[in-house]
Amino acid sequence: MMEDWMEQQFAIEVSDAGERLDKYLALIYPSHSRSFLQKLIKDGQVLVNRTAAKASYRVEAGDLLEITIPKAQEVAILPQPIPLDILYEDADVLVVNKPKGMVVHPSAGHFSDTLVNAVLYHCRDSLSGIQGEIRPGIVHRIDMDTTGALIVCKNDAAHLNIAQQIKEHSVTRRYRGIVRGCVKDEAGRIEAPIGRHPTERKKMAVNERNGKAAVTHYRVLKRYEKHTYMEFELETGRTHQIRVHMASIGHPLLGDALYGSGKARFSLQGQTLHAMTIGFIHPTSGQYLEFEAPLPAYFQELLTKNL
Repeated sequence: MMEDWMEQQFAIEVSDAGERLDKYLALIYPSHSRSFLQKLIKDGQVLVNRTAAKASYRVEAGDLLEITIPKAQEVAILPQPIPLDILYEDADVLVVNKPKGMVVHPSAGHFSDTLVNAVLYHCRDSLSGIQGEIRPGIVHRIDMDTTGALIVCKNDAAHLNIAQQIKEHSVTRRYRGIVRGCVKDEAGRIEAPIGRHPTERKKMAVNERNGKAAVTHYRVLKRYEKHTYMEFELETGRTHQIRVHMASIGHPLLGDALYGSGKARFSLQGQTLHAMTIGFIHPTSGQYLEFEAPLPAYFQELLTKNL
């Protein structure tokens, strides 16, 4: 929708005093990253009482903020006719079942054959322009080798709404996974902050000093001799959260080469983890919707083996 991509201007009168300008804007526009807002300030797109200000400026009650969000720029991502397993679609949102081995968004080493390439082709001109780029509204991600349900937003209003729900931890996200070893308790809660690993750049880790709060709920579905089939529900959504939390209690996910140890069995491609259920309030109708992505064939086959 072209109108979603046009330059936007806002005028806001400050009611609370003392907060840094960039932090104050982040509270008002939770769907925009702090770095994006800081760039707007640096580029002179944010005026305080008709004058450009620094991100460190502390707002005062009665200040008039004028914010200009530039017209979104098209990004150099090639639309590709990649088949999508669509669980639900309307004018606002698309819920897809992501296959194993597919990266969500282009990055170094993965410039094509991503979910975004597929969605760009499927949605054509029905894309959001959040963060100043015309692109599908990717409001949350799952790892390349994790399968399952993912929400894509098709316009800015939907993107803002779903992003706020994710921030408030009100989106239902339940996963299925197989972990190594026999988990002692039938159900439990892991609360441990997650941050970047201190020495290994590609890894996350439980980090009491610099990590962000992370909570995972779990329950046992079936026990095997050397493995446990489990359900996980995310209260927060940190990078690699389930993988890090389960490894931290001595039960890494089966096939997880990054957080596990020893030779992987069954010739698996990455961790045995599936985003099975996604539930959210529809941004337009206000109705609660919930969708389930069926377990992939390789996962179902594993459950029939003598694990």
